[in-house]
Amino acid sequence: MDMPRVFRRYFAKPGAEPGTLAPSPTAVHPRIHAFVYDADSISEIDIDPENECAYLPPGQSIIWIDVQGLADTALIEHLGEQFKLHPLLVADIVNIGQRSKVEEYDDILFVVMRMVMPDGDNSIKWEQVSLVIGPRFVLSFQETYGDCLNPIRERLRAGKKPMRSTGSDYLGCMIIDGIVDGYFPILEHFGDHLEDIEERVIDKPDTEILSDVYSVKRDLMTFRRAAWPLRDALNQLLRDGHEVISESVQPYLRDAADHVMQVVDVIENYRELTGSFVDVYLSSVSNRTNEVMRVLTVISTIFIPLTFLAGVYGMNFDTHQPTNMPELHWRYGYIIFWAICFAVGLGLIGAFWKLGWLRKGTR
Repeated sequence: MDMPRVFRRYFAKPGAEPGTLAPSPTAVHPRIHAFVYDADSISEIDIDPENECAYLPPGQSIIWIDVQGLADTALIEHLGEQFKLHPLLVADIVNIGQRSKVEEYDDILFVVMRMVMPDGDNSIKWEQVSLVIGPRFVLSFQETYGDCLNPIRERLRAGKKPMRSTGSDYLGCMIIDGIVDGYFPILEHFGDHLEDIEERVIDKPDTEILSDVYSVKRDLMTFRRAAWPLRDALNQLLRDGHEVISESVQPYLRDAADHVMQVVDVIENYRELTGSFVDVYLSSVSNRTNEVMRVLTVISTIFIPLTFLAGVYGMNFDTHQPTNMPELHWRYGYIIFWAICFAVGLGLIGAFWKLGWLRKGTR
């Protein structure tokens, strides 16, 4: 079975100019959906990537442009020109595999995160999400179609406060929090899977368990790579602040950072648990080997004296001499021999039972 790559990153060619865009070979054609809203109204627009348009909203409205798909680098460069984004920022959007981070570009805040989604029964899908938060706009860029942000869209449509009555910084914070909250259902799935592995390790360990444990460890390592640097980045942003993040939004950002801390704690606990499963598996295999060896030892010990007796009376001595095994002339010698063998065997079995060697789980 081919294992998924633990890490992937697409770079520009060696020696290329900084800011060169290097999209993934699997990048999809972009779909662009925009929300333009204020406290009293909201409108949604499906933007045609083929047509030029002015993206900046009029008046005091706020615009959220959601780009799903990164194949059209010309379109993303055009968006960067419209919103006066730094070329290195645009390159980080297209060149996936970035480390989770928060960067400042004058009055613009740039956030790179990893979003996780279920992909089938027992698999998950990771993708990079780039978030640009400006004074009156939010730009989100995703690798593929579909995300975990539909609850935020529904709250915008429903006119819930403070979604429509606050600035773009609140919307950006809610997107960050929504992506982080998407980690918890996946972690719960990991928890259920680890409980199942724990039962199998204790009750019936087999080689397939090791494969499952190492698969979970790989996924948790990817999870850690996504959450750990994001935790540091959000804590630094809370510590230093930024002009685009208003004081009223600071508590919501702190709440998102607290959720990341919870995710990191759960990941570390799961990583320790998976490590202990390997030790339990090896101990279980060793115990099973000891059980088998104990049974074989008991059987061998019982037959050693019987083999000795059979060997002695199986020797080819001259039976005509009275001093050479007179027992061979006994009328009931054969029956006596078997009686002695049964007595020795039963005696040894009784001694082993009394010592606890024949009872499972005792010494």
